[in-house]
Amino acid sequence: METLRQQSKPDLRALTGLRGIAAWFVVLYHIRVGMSGFLPEPIMSFLAKGYLAVDFFFLLSGFVMWLSYSERFKSSGYGYFLPFYWRRIARIWPLHLAIMVGTIAFVLLLITTDRTTMGYPLNELPLQILLLQNWGFTSELAWNHPAWSISTEMAAYLVFPILAVTIRWNNFSSSVLLGLVGLIALLIHAYFFQRGHVTLGSDIPQTGLFRCVMQFIIGTILCVLWKRWRENWVIAGYFGAAGITLIAGFVLSGDYETLLVPVAFSCLVLASAILAEAGNNPLACRALHYLGETSYATYLTHFMLFIWFKIIFVDDPQNISPLLVTLFLGVTFLTSAILYHWVEKPGQKLFLQPSQNKHKVVTAD
Repeated sequence: METLRQQSKPDLRALTGLRGIAAWFVVLYHIRVGMSGFLPEPIMSFLAKGYLAVDFFFLLSGFVMWLSYSERFKSSGYGYFLPFYWRRIARIWPLHLAIMVGTIAFVLLLITTDRTTMGYPLNELPLQILLLQNWGFTSELAWNHPAWSISTEMAAYLVFPILAVTIRWNNFSSSVLLGLVGLIALLIHAYFFQRGHVTLGSDIPQTGLFRCVMQFIIGTILCVLWKRWRENWVIAGYFGAAGITLIAGFVLSGDYETLLVPVAFSCLVLASAILAEAGNNPLACRALHYLGETSYATYLTHFMLFIWFKIIFVDDPQNISPLLVTLFLGVTFLTSAILYHWVEKPGQKLFLQPSQNKHKVVTAD
């Protein structure tokens, strides 16, 4: 019999805090070259792996989607597909559109001042706006680079109803589910190995879709396991230790990234989810939670912000002063907060208002 705590709405603020940390890890990854003049080499090497934070996002996304929507699909079947997909569009697209509008204005300025627009191919603009750019239709990252992962997430949302309706993870034993996680991780490794890639960040336009969908599926499995082990902190300790050990092995060896990272992150997401409701969890503090709440805005805006910041303030992009780096980080945080409150959240409400009036649904997750 479930306990009252298991029946209550889960409070996973700690996972939101982790999402915020991951978003800022991506920010530091993209600006790391400019900090090479004052950061020691070990820290630079660490920041050079910041692209792996995206893999954490993919796992967490699958986890949250299963937690939020699996029961609705279980009761409504494919009839819930359109409301579900519209809610995901409402969650993602308004802020993306705002960033694209700003980027298009920037490109028009480049054109009118007779400057190069390399990196902003106009023929790809419809794909970029519709978030289809990373479905195998392009050969290079372009426009707002971080949006590639949002594009693949939109594809993963198409897969989710099939998982929720057709494949009932709840019918499998925990050992089978763990085996499936390992098997999917091996498939990811084999896919990259077959293409001659040793890192998860290789050839993103062609590999990113598979990378996202596979880890998204793992995330749905992790949610089922979390529901079974929600109060078992001993199991959380085992998975946390396993995840840290695998990460340490990867850092020390530098090998098997495409296998070790998905498995390690899976262990850490599961352990973090189990411990998320622990009292006084530092990851659930107000500051980190707010970073998590604004993480989508941070993730989606920082890349173009850095380009504009360098044009205005930076003489040598390879050697940016600590003061300017601090200024940029502050500008990124402030911009993220403004866009979160004035664009992202109002945009969601605007998109969902007709369906709220008709179907009485709650706001987007």
